[in-house]
Amino acid sequence: MYDYDLLVLGSGPGGQKAAIAAAKLGRRVGIVDRRDMIGGVCINTGTVPSKTLREAVLYLTGLSQRDLYGSSYRVKEEITVSDLAARTQHVITRQTDVIRNQLARNRVAMITGTGRFADAHSIWVDGGSGRESKVTFDKIVIAAGTRPARPDSVDFDDRTIVDSDGVINLQAVPRSMVVVGAGVIGMEYASMFAALGTKVTVVERRERMLDFCDDEVVESLKYHLRDLSVAFRFGEEVAAVEKHQTAALCILKSGKKIVADTVMYSAGRQGQTDDLALEAAGLEADRRGRITVDANYRTPVENIYAVGDVIGFPALASTSMEQGRLAAQHACGEPIREMHGLQPIGIYTIPEISFVGQTEAQLTESSTPFEVGIARYRELARGQIVGDSYGMLKLLVSPDDGRLLGVHVFGTAATEIVHIGQAVMGCGGTIDYLVDAVFNYPTLAEAYKVAALDASNKIRNITRIDG
Repeated sequence: MYDYDLLVLGSGPGGQKAAIAAAKLGRRVGIVDRRDMIGGVCINTGTVPSKTLREAVLYLTGLSQRDLYGSSYRVKEEITVSDLAARTQHVITRQTDVIRNQLARNRVAMITGTGRFADAHSIWVDGGSGRESKVTFDKIVIAAGTRPARPDSVDFDDRTIVDSDGVINLQAVPRSMVVVGAGVIGMEYASMFAALGTKVTVVERRERMLDFCDDEVVESLKYHLRDLSVAFRFGEEVAAVEKHQTAALCILKSGKKIVADTVMYSAGRQGQTDDLALEAAGLEADRRGRITVDANYRTPVENIYAVGDVIGFPALASTSMEQGRLAAQHACGEPIREMHGLQPIGIYTIPEISFVGQTEAQLTESSTPFEVGIARYRELARGQIVGDSYGMLKLLVSPDDGRLLGVHVFGTAATEIVHIGQAVMGCGGTIDYLVDAVFNYPTLAEAYKVAALDASNKIRNITRIDG
């Protein structure tokens, strides 16, 4: 007789959904995590704080209203870290309460502490009192998440030199900042601090940023960030960072030197598996701390599952939640459907980027014919109302049958309205549906009709000439 039918290590998005899904199926479920990390990195240092910080920046700087009220418009002249932290802490507290209530309502036992494997059916839990207790289980889901990768050569001090988790705890808004790494997290923070007036330099060893995104969208983002005085150093690597009394000196391998108040490293993430004693359960992780799983999120050990960032790509809160639910259902012997292949990507830069499906480059590479339909926010009444003159929605359409092959959005509410395209694609719909649909007016969603008409007219013109 085990203490729990299903035990979950980690209370982030994947862990929460796994625990609740198993509890809904009538299983005895426990979830292990530290008292100060309920909700995982997602709630405490990652997704939620960074997106809340972004909203605070947009509001306090008045950036999104400057098309209407002039380039000097600001809600607050001197924006302090306290202004930003107040909103962030409010949201973290509320979300933590929501998660605690959900777990309690579903009778999921909260076990406070950190866990490490004793064997494949039990763990030792260290609650911080100096004594460990043993907890047994039939099945277990590892949802331990990740932490920012820290190069050994860099002397992080969480003040001058920080990682992406530590940047939300800065004591003051820096006057200048070097962001090392032009991935999703790096570009999100680069755009936020640039909006606050920080002079940002982005250093990236590759020749471009966000290379999985649509080229036109990336160029638009780069243009807007340059307009906020962001400098880009592509094809460059940081050789060393020297801490001085008042600032840091970044020395690039090319010999260039950059002085900044703060250096933020965004060099990928590392699975938090070092302290789990995986070997005691017959498991191992790769050099990035990731665990291998099959299509049902089961590890090579039959009763052990793993979900979320700790299993690698796509490492999104959204996909982690679904992985957790599916893993729990499989562990409980329930029939499951595979996760849908159409998963939207949302990048919370300023402005936002979101897409689902394929890019122009991918379609061209696979010799797949497509037509492009574009709607620009400045042509929509809602775009004018919200003060967004640069946003756009792009539809990639099959000229043979009108199916949507990709949807790419740049601008206000991109991460929201992309789901309309996702739903149409998921149901096998065509642009005819979007052409014939009636959208609320004025809305940004109306961009779908405009873009669908654009693509439809182009396809008609080709058909008329080509037969």
